[in-house]
Amino acid sequence: MPELPEVETTRRKIAPLVTGRTIVDIRHLSPKKYPDTGLAHGRTVLEPQRRGKYLILPLAQGPDAAPDRELIVHLGMTGGFRLEEGPHTRLTLQLDSGELHFNDPRRFGRVRVVQAGDYAALPTLAAMGPEPLGDSFELEAFAQAAAKAGAVKPWLLSQRPVAGVGNIYADEALWRARIHPAQRHLSAEQAARLHAAVREVMREAVELGGSSLGNGVSNYRQHDGDWGGFQLQHAAYGRGGQPCPRCGTTIEKTVLGQRGTHFCPQCQVLE
Repeated sequence: MPELPEVETTRRKIAPLVTGRTIVDIRHLSPKKYPDTGLAHGRTVLEPQRRGKYLILPLAQGPDAAPDRELIVHLGMTGGFRLEEGPHTRLTLQLDSGELHFNDPRRFGRVRVVQAGDYAALPTLAAMGPEPLGDSFELEAFAQAAAKAGAVKPWLLSQRPVAGVGNIYADEALWRARIHPAQRHLSAEQAARLHAAVREVMREAVELGGSSLGNGVSNYRQHDGDWGGFQLQHAAYGRGGQPCPRCGTTIEKTVLGQRGTHFCPQCQVLE
């Protein structure tokens, strides 16, 4: 958390606030966590972009210039933007139109400025797979890689086969595809089901503004106070001990690749 749907919702929400605005200053107390932010001063923010779980703000020397730098934001586990400063504000983006505050209770978020397109300091971003809702997420390539992959859930979480899938949406996609999270070397038919399920889950989650989970101050929400709605559709994630919506069998929780993992032992049989 947040994963692709939450980051995409954030991108859409902040775009009207930052696009075409000039960055006057970026204030924070953690130069190691938020490096090179001074390079953004005086630059204009172009239309925000997203790559996987990363929010990318292209920066240019004017609204009509090509971007020469990028402000990269990774929300971590609890990061998000607010219009007002609060006890968990870690960084403040001062624009010529006002301020936008980066709120991060658990402090795992990261913000940095890089030369446009230079992701050498961000190896996960540099090596990220195709976007799940884009044309580059091709079934043939996905199936070929899945046939040789190890345990499927950690493979999905690596970001190499497809961008932006984290713990929540991996559990949900695998449940819909009826594939056990520890299944290895997917068949062509299994890969096709999972490919379709990833697309379906991500599309629905984006439409509903992502998932908000009930964990107090770190609960994901947007700067305008809106909560996500996809948590109401969860069939597997966070439902350990509850009946499977499909067959009624009790959803089980295990640990796979050091991540809590939820699945139905009746619908998702390990082959």
